[in-house]
Amino acid sequence: MAKESMKAREVKRAKLVAKYAEKRARLLEEGDYVGLQKLPKNASPVRMHNRCKITGRPKGYMRQFGLSRIQFREMASAGLIPGVKKASW
Repeated sequence: MAKESMKAREVKRAKLVAKYAEKRARLLEEGDYVGLQKLPKNASPVRMHNRCKITGRPKGYMRQFGLSRIQFREMASAGLIPGVKKASW
């Protein structure tokens, strides 16, 4: 389980990215790179990191489900994810 501070930091980054998205797009369109550098570092979408919605784990993230591989396996085995079942042959 990720520390609460790490989860909170990611949420804060997401808000900052959303806040400056329009301004960032306008500056890029104009080619104003000096103006871009004056924006906060965390306003860049590149600095965001995908995390599991349940545990906050940053690695082993499955984009399609928004979960880490561990949570995905547990939930799929319990039948909590529709359309997913354990393979057997």
